[in-house]
Amino acid sequence: MRRTGVARRAFVLSAAGLLAAMTTAGDAVASPSGRRKGGGLPEAAGEVRGMWIATVANIDWPSKPGLTAAKQEAELFAYLDRAVELRLNTVVFQVRPTADALWPSPYEPWADCLTGTQGKDPGWDPLGTAVRAAHDRSLELHAWFNPYRVANHTDPSRLIASHPARKHPDWVVPYGGKLYYNPGLPEVRRFVQDAMLDAVRRYDIDAVHWDDYFYPYPVAGQAFDDDAEFERYGGGFADRAAWRRDNIDRLVRETGERIRAVKPHVRFGISPFAVWRNKETDPLGSDTRAGVQTYDDLHADTRKWVREGWIDYICPQIYWHIGQTAADYAKVLAWWSATVRGTGVELYVGEALYKAGDPAQADAWQDPAELSRHLTLARDHEEAGGHVFFSGKSVMADRIGAMRRVVADHYQDRVRLYPDGGRARSHHRGRSRAEPPTPGPGPFRTVPAPGAR
Repeated sequence: MRRTGVARRAFVLSAAGLLAAMTTAGDAVASPSGRRKGGGLPEAAGEVRGMWIATVANIDWPSKPGLTAAKQEAELFAYLDRAVELRLNTVVFQVRPTADALWPSPYEPWADCLTGTQGKDPGWDPLGTAVRAAHDRSLELHAWFNPYRVANHTDPSRLIASHPARKHPDWVVPYGGKLYYNPGLPEVRRFVQDAMLDAVRRYDIDAVHWDDYFYPYPVAGQAFDDDAEFERYGGGFADRAAWRRDNIDRLVRETGERIRAVKPHVRFGISPFAVWRNKETDPLGSDTRAGVQTYDDLHADTRKWVREGWIDYICPQIYWHIGQTAADYAKVLAWWSATVRGTGVELYVGEALYKAGDPAQADAWQDPAELSRHLTLARDHEEAGGHVFFSGKSVMADRIGAMRRVVADHYQDRVRLYPDGGRARSHHRGRSRAEPPTPGPGPFRTVPAPGAR
């Protein structure tokens, strides 16, 4: 996930209390008044109102590594309680930030964001606790995984000796100051699926969620070294880019199939960078002039995944303001609405709350009403089924009141996403939804500056 910088502000639990208008009202099980249904959301479901909780580099949670289990749990519960206070209904919790885990995984080590030491048991089960605590509060818990990122450095010796990347150094490619698993290897594709599906099997999560890292964002003057893999597996493809896109297509398609085979009620969603291709590159693209295009630069054919129905929802990171010159929020939203139309794939909008009040951002982001205008605009697009805000720390701090404005203008009632917990909902692919739960233990550059998400 892309953002400008990594804030290191203190953990903020509240700012002079919540407005009276934000006191939780009774749960509403239908859509808010005036909200048209569209996309793939069942008519009985409410809109998605979510927030990301990022754990990589301790962006949001825990506030720092090495806290006691009790303190970590208290901080986690504070995020969930704030979600309820703000009448949200979904939390997207990062559980596999860098080829590690926030649960006792048999595949990968404990994440170092917990204790400061990769592989060290934190003494509790964050994912299991988060699932139960979210459901106790009538929140959905979407488990957020990063498929290919191994480390935010290029030194394998810094990984725990038992790390799969140490055991299989041929799986790993250094690029742009980070280590990545090589998407061109079938054994890597199978492994990362197995690692993620362990959480699906063991916990009653509501969705598997991926962010925007597939092949890494381009770094000037550097090449992602997959020559040997392309030589071995790339026969029959027009060029390396087509082969790379096929590698990611296979990962997406196979993961969706395997989730459905394990737990048909668990959804699969992806939150990509919001520009598939610019219109000047492809007439099917959006009316944008973005410096990154997922199809060409990340080898992620996000439009295809929607049109083929391989995923249940798409949550593009439309992290620009209305009227932005190179990528206008209104134009990008319209493009995604048209893209999902008739597919049954749900559309949620990723919102850049972290930009609100940031003095480095454009004037539009200094206005507390900018984000509220995004939700007002989305009402004109029946396919838009909700919004997810990045990220938890910004939700908690709400430095200029932009989130409060959203709640006051749009979230008068608390709307549950799926009143039945989603067990009986139908789907465009005819998937059974009746399976019982399984208990478990910088300045704008046309793309936000690289960050650790």
